[in-house]
Amino acid sequence: MRKKPLVNNEFYHIYNRGVDKREVFSDDHDCTRFLLSMNLLNDKQDGLMIKWRDYQRCVKNANPGDFLKLNFRKREYLVDIVSYCLMSNHYHFVLKQNVEKGIERFLQKLGTSYTKYFNKKYQRNGSLFQGTFKSSHISSTGLLLRMAVYASCNSEIHKVSPAKNYPWCSFLSHARIKKNDITKKDLFLEHFRSGNDFEKYAKENILDFQERKQNQDLTIE
Repeated sequence: MRKKPLVNNEFYHIYNRGVDKREVFSDDHDCTRFLLSMNLLNDKQDGLMIKWRDYQRCVKNANPGDFLKLNFRKREYLVDIVSYCLMSNHYHFVLKQNVEKGIERFLQKLGTSYTKYFNKKYQRNGSLFQGTFKSSHISSTGLLLRMAVYASCNSEIHKVSPAKNYPWCSFLSHARIKKNDITKKDLFLEHFRSGNDFEKYAKENILDFQERKQNQDLTIE
């Protein structure tokens, strides 16, 4: 049980890694499956994942975007997903909690679904992620924007890949380069007049995070 409950309408940096620091995303299909789960499982009610499976059986070259345009009931999102990045052995999110225990419920559904998929694919058993997710409260708008960069640009901070070239993060959505159905856009539309403005802000903060990491002063993870 969490010592301090997460609060509705507040923002949090959420992160977790594979058990024993093991790889949890082994190929592009794993990342695609995790992102699909992030989208379909972010709902107070269950059932969208089952409907998606039925849709795939009936529709050739089924596309999640087309599927979600169908006339389903109005969705009640557990969280607003602000930013994300999937790395080989961990993930980062910035989330806003919309309903009581929304973040916990979202991550429990996400973790259970993805672990079942991963264990079946790789013929393994047991837990995939390292215990309960870690969280830190984001207490100001300035920190929120900075943590959104940290989450969405994690591949660049760790010098794995420039965020602009990394398909498993929300950077392209924030920079208004590519549409993304997973993240909420309002925050960035409000604070950055253009995608270029966000890119400039991100670059400044990426360099700061890299310098702090080099100086062993980065204790976020």
